[in-house]
Amino acid sequence: MQSKKLQADLMLLLVATIWGFAFVAQRLGMESLGPFGFNALRFMLGACSLIPLLLFVKAPESHCNKELLKSGLIAGGVLFAGASFQQAGLVYTTAGNAGFITGLYIILVPLLGLFIGQTTNINTWIGGLFAVGGLYLLSFQDLSAINFGDILELLGAACWAAHVLIIAKLAPKLDNLRLAISQFVICALLSGIVALFIEADSFTVENAVSSWAPIAYAGLISVGIAYTLQIFAQKHAPPAHAAIIMSLEAVAAAFGGWLMLNEQFSTAGIIGCSLMLVGMLVSQLPALVKREKRRVETE
Repeated sequence: MQSKKLQADLMLLLVATIWGFAFVAQRLGMESLGPFGFNALRFMLGACSLIPLLLFVKAPESHCNKELLKSGLIAGGVLFAGASFQQAGLVYTTAGNAGFITGLYIILVPLLGLFIGQTTNINTWIGGLFAVGGLYLLSFQDLSAINFGDILELLGAACWAAHVLIIAKLAPKLDNLRLAISQFVICALLSGIVALFIEADSFTVENAVSSWAPIAYAGLISVGIAYTLQIFAQKHAPPAHAAIIMSLEAVAAAFGGWLMLNEQFSTAGIIGCSLMLVGMLVSQLPALVKREKRRVETE
């Protein structure tokens, strides 16, 4: 049992690393393509990479194509909003900033849950205060020059949090793999439609071919492989435990930005990132303590 938990933790760490470096790929991909064009191609490629798994994962007896389509439209629409804000934000901010700000969805999930009747604990509020202080040091050091890209990333984080809540409601009712594919396809189609209207000059076959490497990484590896690893890993890792490991995505994004894009953090920015990471961890402590108590009681 312990070996399976260790394998799950290592898989989740790999997932966090893949997703962190995806921010670098997303920035590089926009050297030729616009934000919506890049998202259209990467999410469609990601959906296609998961289709072969349908041969091995049988749909449950309660499967309903009509319900799947409806759910795919809802989840895909919110995914489109989150991905659009995130990708557009990368035009104006660094991969490191984007990674840390996106990670705030861990705190925003329970806070948004208040609007649908869910309760939250004091640790979430404490973690939120740490995160807000860190965000200020990272992005709003000079109130006369607020980073527009960071604002877009924060809006994206709110969309990711809403997406988590929606998936939590839909996942128990539907086959997760088919739901994932359907939402990726919807997101790709919406992104493609917008790209055709506002990015027609850059949304070309030639530019897509020149950006094949970032598209392949963001689509095949970040969406296809990482999503599959996450499914297998979370069979043996509780959500709060998994969330903490996957929050290291922000650290991987910062490291990737420094290594491949020569991005730098100021001293205040480093302190800000540290505070945000502490906030993410503090917000998850109660769930981890509860899990540890259950483990001790069953032994």
